[in-house]
This record gives sequence, structure tokens and C-alpha cells, in this order.
Amino acid sequence: MTPIEIGLISVLAIVILIYLGVYIPIALGAVSFVSIWLMRDNFDLAMNLLKIALSDSVMEYTFATVPLFTFMGMIVSKAGLGGDIYDVMNAAFRRIRGGIGMATVGANAVFAAVTGSSIASASVFSTVAVPQMLRYDYNPRFAVGVVAGSSVLGMIIPPSAMLIIYSLVAEQSVGDMFLAGIIPGLMLATAYIAAIFFAGRFFPNFVGGKPADDYEPMSYWAIASKTLPLVFLIVVVLGGIYTGWMTPVEAGAAGATVGLLIAILRGRMTPKLFWEALLETGHISAAILFLITAASIYSRMLGLAGLPNELGDIMAENQFSFAMVMFIYVCLMLFLGTLLDTASIILIVVPLFLPLIEPLGLSPVWFGIVTVVGAEIGLLTPPLGISCFVIKSTLNDPRITLKDVFLGALPFAMVMLVVLIILINFPVLSTVLLNR
Repeated sequence: MTPIEIGLISVLAIVILIYLGVYIPIALGAVSFVSIWLMRDNFDLAMNLLKIALSDSVMEYTFATVPLFTFMGMIVSKAGLGGDIYDVMNAAFRRIRGGIGMATVGANAVFAAVTGSSIASASVFSTVAVPQMLRYDYNPRFAVGVVAGSSVLGMIIPPSAMLIIYSLVAEQSVGDMFLAGIIPGLMLATAYIAAIFFAGRFFPNFVGGKPADDYEPMSYWAIASKTLPLVFLIVVVLGGIYTGWMTPVEAGAAGATVGLLIAILRGRMTPKLFWEALLETGHISAAILFLITAASIYSRMLGLAGLPNELGDIMAENQFSFAMVMFIYVCLMLFLGTLLDTASIILIVVPLFLPLIEPLGLSPVWFGIVTVVGAEIGLLTPPLGISCFVIKSTLNDPRITLKDVFLGALPFAMVMLVVLIILINFPVLSTVLLNR
């Protein structure tokens, strides 16, 4: 077999193995190792490339952003700061039909600017927002759908773990990726709120709910005490990066420290919660870094096979337009989203398609935003739909089935698809802040 044939079979084998339940990094690493061995008929070469992948990936200083931002998100989540910002948003939107849903989106947008994790957002707001909506007779499917849909904001609004992973795979600046994620993230949050308003106006049975007339007005002091700590944390982290005072690694360390101090000063951090945050940070970081290491050997295998160049030649020969290339790319991401998590999708498809994008004169930063938004749709689609599973397991409510969560999340997945199409057609929305 030719290297191209081996490369194609290896990509197909990776998807099949993952679908069969093989741990994703194992599938990536093992298939890539064997493929290199077969292509060059040289076991020592495969071993040497594996060693290089290990030393050149997670050993780099930049990868320290992963555990630092993860720890910051865990501290904020454990300290209950997500519930604080939800209370403030709920006070602002409570008199509008679907207002608690809008408050959930707004609170998730702010929470995302601190945690960068959709899983943390899904778990926090499942326990905070869903019971509140059910209390006011909201449709259960709408209640869980709002939480599922808005949880993905954690992967788009910086600091986002997925933007960090993309920046490392595509060799782009983490700071540039964070800047590029601001407008698309706010666009998606605004689109969600508009969709909820529209549904409340024209499809009231889907939304449900009754006026929250028994809700106590919140004093200015209460609003300030609940919002200022998070605002300060956001300013420290993102302000430090955008002004150039701190590198992303330093900003992650500063954010983790400030978040911990805020939790301690507010009496919301105990030794037990601190230990839980450390353990969860270790589990998440190890999983991500192991995945990145496996993806490094996978990228080298693709390069040896010449698969990206062959794919580019095929598209050039068939004179595929930009629209057709992006259509194929989005369809591929939506398909993989039914099988894989977001990080895995990024690590599998970006090495294949990025070499096709750069010759077209398109921005790799814009391509990263499109990739993350497209891959995030998979968090809301069956059979994997990680956010939906997190919500179901967190709620542990027999009245709400997994089917209810997926059906409730479907309209929000459609909103994401509309926003994705807009971002593809107007790249300036992702890059305008980079030119300032």
C-alpha cells in the first residue's frame, strides 16, 4: 500500500476505534505509531517520532496554561460564584417571558469569561437554574435546553481551553485566539437571548413559565457584592493578557491565585473543596495533555503520509470553491461531533484542513474560531453530547430524561449553526479586534 492509502485507512481506523469505545488518545497514538511503522517499514523511526512527540508537545512551557486555567475554573465553580452572577442576571430579566432562561444565558456568558469550561458551566447551572425554572412552571425541556445551549459559551468566550488547544495545534498566539473569541462569543450569547425572546413571543408553550412576581428586588449593594469579585477576576486575567502585562501562562497563574483569594475571603473555600478542585484539575489536565501528546504523533503521521497535500491537490483539481471547502469541513465536524468530544475533533481535523486554508490567504485565527464553534455543536448532539450527559447526571431527576435534554438543546444547536454560517461568511467578525 502507498503512504496515502495507509494514511486514509488510519484516519478511518481511528474513528472506528473511538466509536467502539477505545480511549481516544490510545486510538490516536497506537494507530499513528503502527501507520508510521508500515509506511517506512522502520520500527526505530516510529519509536523516535513517538519520543519526539512526547518531548515537543506537553513539555513546552505554553502548555502550563491548561492546568492553570482549569484550576481557576474549578476554584470559581467550587466557590459558588456562578450562582452569584446568576442571581444578578435573574433580577434583571425576571419580568420578561423566558426571563430566567435569558438570565441563565447571561450568567453563563460571564461565568465563561472566568472558567473557560462548558462542563463546569453545565454542572453549575444545572443545579442553580433548572430548579428555579421548574419552580416557575417552565417547560422542563426548555429549562435543560437553555442550560445545555448556554454551557457551550465556556468554550468560545475567553479564556477557553479549546482556544488554547487550537492555538497550540495551529501554532497561533493564545492571546490572539482569546481576542478573536470575544465578538463570536458575545454574538452567540446575544443570539441565544434573541431566540428565547422569539420563542417566548411566538411559541409560549415550548417556553412555559409564569411571572416571577414573588421575587425580591436586589439592592445595589447585593448586586455589587455578587458581581465585582468576578469582574475583578476577569479584568486581572484578560486585561493582563490584552495589555501585554502578562503572558497567558502568567495570567492563568494570576487568575488561579486571585480566584482562590476571593473564595477564601468570602468564606467559601474549605480544605475539602480545595482538595477536590486540585484533584479535578489533575484529572482534566492529564486527559487533555495526554490527548495533545497523542495528537502530536498523529500530525506527524499525516505529514509522512502526505495526506493534507493530497487533499489539497484533489480540491484544486476539482476547483472546489471556498464555500464548498467550508461546507465539507462543517459537515465533517458535525458528523464527528456525534462521536467525539471537542478537543478530539480539533486535534483530528485541524492538521488535515489547516494546510488547505493558509494558501487561500485566510486567517488561521478565524479558522480556529470556526473550528471551535463548529465542534461545539457536537456537545449538544446525540449520541455523545457531553454537555447533555453532564446535565442529566447532575440533575438526577427522574422527571427529566436524556431524550428531554437532547430535544431541549436542539433549538440552541440550530442557533449555533446559524451563528457559525455568519462567522464563515464574515471573517472580519473574528479578526477585527486583532487589527486594533
